[in-house]
Amino acid sequence: MTADTALLIDFGSTYTKLRAIDLDAGKILGAGQGPSTVTSDVTIGLDAALGDLEDAIGHLPKFKYRLASSSAAGGLAMITVGLVKELTAEAARLAALGAGAKLIDAHAYKLTDKDAAGIVAKNPDILLLAGGTDGGNEETIRWNAEKLAQAKLACPVVIAGNRNAADDIAKDLQALGVDARIAENVMPEFNVLDVEPARAAIRDVFIERIVHAKGIDRAQSRFDAVLMPTPTAVMEGARLLASGTSKIKGLGPLVVIDVGGATTDVHSIAEGKPAQGGVLQYGLPEPFAKRTVEGDLGMRHNARTIVETIGADIFSARSGLDASEIETLLQTIEADIERLPNSVTETSFDTTLASFAVARAMKRHAGRVEIKQSVTGPVTVQYGKDLTDVETIIGTGGVLAHGENPEKILAAALFDHDEAESLRPKRPKLMVDQAYALYAVGLLADAAPEAALRFAHNNIHTNIIEKKGTGHGRTPTA
Repeated sequence: MTADTALLIDFGSTYTKLRAIDLDAGKILGAGQGPSTVTSDVTIGLDAALGDLEDAIGHLPKFKYRLASSSAAGGLAMITVGLVKELTAEAARLAALGAGAKLIDAHAYKLTDKDAAGIVAKNPDILLLAGGTDGGNEETIRWNAEKLAQAKLACPVVIAGNRNAADDIAKDLQALGVDARIAENVMPEFNVLDVEPARAAIRDVFIERIVHAKGIDRAQSRFDAVLMPTPTAVMEGARLLASGTSKIKGLGPLVVIDVGGATTDVHSIAEGKPAQGGVLQYGLPEPFAKRTVEGDLGMRHNARTIVETIGADIFSARSGLDASEIETLLQTIEADIERLPNSVTETSFDTTLASFAVARAMKRHAGRVEIKQSVTGPVTVQYGKDLTDVETIIGTGGVLAHGENPEKILAAALFDHDEAESLRPKRPKLMVDQAYALYAVGLLADAAPEAALRFAHNNIHTNIIEKKGTGHGRTPTA
């Protein structure tokens, strides 16, 4: 009897990557990759990847599922427009990032003509328009929609603001030929967050419009569907791994840190409520599944920026490299952005670079506490998520999956007593996605959740640091 198999495809910006999976055993049958040829003919890169996979496993089986994600051409470029920066504009930003978008701009309050023209000039793939609670302020979202229409915005628009104005705005934009669709308000009531409907609408636009714009539908006969942007697939994989199913236990609250050449992304699947009594939560409630993207912490695109931000002396002390070696490596990377380390010196450089990227990205993602004075005396106030009790950190990305020091890199994400205000994980298990499995888990999450979870447990290796995740000792400061 032939085992059920699945083909999971990631159309990336540089490579088209494949994983063939035995669904019953939860194991990888083989992997393949080819160059990303989305800007010319997507089938060329996909055929090369399929050929590479066939060479690896001998023959291509008849797959039960053939599912794809895409981060091609830089991913889903998105702009958000909201009302108050700290409220509906922030809710829109959280919805956009959680949907796997690359947020290229964000606006609050009333747009000016210059603002609207600037948005159009940036040529986003999609715009998320929010503003006002249901039954609250209608003027600003109507104003902003009119400004965007006057500026001749052409990209799809997801309207996720005051429901009293949404229908009129959608009709007005549709009359101008704009693909405008309505989602539930990202903030239906004051300080109440509801970002999942907007995320679903963004995903629908991605599937219907962006896949065509990137040319991926030219290879439609070779797979069943492009389900979502790759970062969303990673998020859905993390969500399934955290929660489990009725038959297979999940890992509980977790954090995924994805260190890439262009960005360092952090996903947290956790409530994030105060772990200690007497702490007051401030600001918007945090989404259970949260993603942040740090565009200045890419291992290749921002290597020099990271070194300069840290300071050359500190970087030298941590890496064991002198200033001339660091400068030579920076110039080498700038000349070859895809370069992989091939010496002890380059490995040390990359490990130090990734450690600082992880430390800074995790500090930005996690919440913090501050002491504030009130009429009754000092109180402890929490901003963002408390991740101190998170049970698992999973690292993914080339420097973690293939590097020699994943434990040193992931240790940089841990709680530091010298920065006790930063609510980073204290005693998590540290794991590495060495098989680049999370996107595949996310793609399979709806179709075959038990098989996806078995695959995750078999391929994301556990507890790479024994008794080191204690929150003690110095890690690279952010």
